[in-house]
Amino acid sequence: MNTPRQVSYDGRFGRLFQPLADQSAHDPEADLAEFRAIAEAMQESGNSPSGDNARMPAGYTYLGQFVDHDITFDPTSFLQRRNDEEGLINFRTPRFDLDSVYGSGPADEPFQYDRTRHDGFALLLNPVGAGFDLPRNNQGSALIGDPRNDENGIVSQLHVAFIALHNAVLDRAVQAAGQTTGEVFKEAQREAQWHYQWVVAHDFLRRLIGDELHDALLRADEGADGVVREAVRLRHYRHKVNPYLPVEFSVAAYRFGHSQVRDEYSINGTFHRRLFDPGGDDFRGFQPLRPGWHASWPFFFDLDEQGPEASRRIDSKLPATLFSLQGGAGDDANLALRNLRRGAALGLPSGQAVAGAMAVERLDDADLQPAAPGKAPLWFYILKEAEVMHGGAHLGPVGGRIVGETLLGLLRADPQSYLSLQPEWEPTLSTTTGDPRLFSMADLLATAVPAQVARF
Repeated sequence: MNTPRQVSYDGRFGRLFQPLADQSAHDPEADLAEFRAIAEAMQESGNSPSGDNARMPAGYTYLGQFVDHDITFDPTSFLQRRNDEEGLINFRTPRFDLDSVYGSGPADEPFQYDRTRHDGFALLLNPVGAGFDLPRNNQGSALIGDPRNDENGIVSQLHVAFIALHNAVLDRAVQAAGQTTGEVFKEAQREAQWHYQWVVAHDFLRRLIGDELHDALLRADEGADGVVREAVRLRHYRHKVNPYLPVEFSVAAYRFGHSQVRDEYSINGTFHRRLFDPGGDDFRGFQPLRPGWHASWPFFFDLDEQGPEASRRIDSKLPATLFSLQGGAGDDANLALRNLRRGAALGLPSGQAVAGAMAVERLDDADLQPAAPGKAPLWFYILKEAEVMHGGAHLGPVGGRIVGETLLGLLRADPQSYLSLQPEWEPTLSTTTGDPRLFSMADLLATAVPAQVARF
């Protein structure tokens, strides 16, 4: 309890609300009975259509997972590390730079690159299969910068799409330059990164936090020279030297995605499966893609008139599949319980305390049962806030501002992002609307994997 409170801000985890650092709402062991009661109340039975969120197609659940893997990698974090954000090292750069895709580049990690294309500057894409799986070695292990992007079939298919995006923009850059050089590679990499950043900042984040808060945090203003430039306006996210990841974000607010998970998905017109099934006939990862199991992206994003499957609402209900995770036993198999204990182990304040620090409307105790009066766990509070205030369509004032300020704060802090280098930049890849400012994940996929954007 006497550990330092984010002195360096140097690529590690820190806290948004320093005055609350010693106001831990719970003890991970003493409050175990309360956590079990909360977790039991969070289990959803079935996927009733009334629980669907039309605002958020199902693919954004896994785009959120992909984003998380791009900015965080902490192989040494354990539940037993109490309240010590200084001891949690983020080994991933906290930037939207696709380093989970590029790794350290073709010189340092040549196993990820195709020596037969563009002098080895093209990323490797399934050298032995039909072109829809991740590249793998002869034991089936994925040859990618972050093994977590192979943990389920949907996020692995998104990783494939970003590999293909780089290769598509590299093809275009080489054609324009008439040759392949290191500078051409860097230009293609920058173009892929900036389009990805735009999708995160405009498409994903707007859906997640709502139009009003999004427009308050990220504004496009016309300057005296007539040029429209984007600027970020934040209240709480600050850093001294290097950007950091707040524990309020990583341990609580950004775990909203667990409530969005469906028990079952249609990955294309033929295969409809549980995400995780005890029998193994599911979309679990760390294995070669089965024949015919590649994603038809209209089932996940807005790519045709029929429309995609929806994610589940952001609320206090999680699918039954997350209460019996593969490889876990007892409490360890219960993701809701693990999240609650994790928040307590890191000494997170209550949701009510954070709402008070933000000076926003607080939920009543009656809305937060079975949490103890006045001290709802922050993760549970954020889910309940979205449920009570917005019907689960998007995050509320506490969760939305933590997520929005963190993501946009990281983007602004990155010296190589479009927001830092060229705030007047707009996407250059084609869009279905013709308006570059409406560039979306669906448009990115149409450029990267055109064979997968038609329903099949």
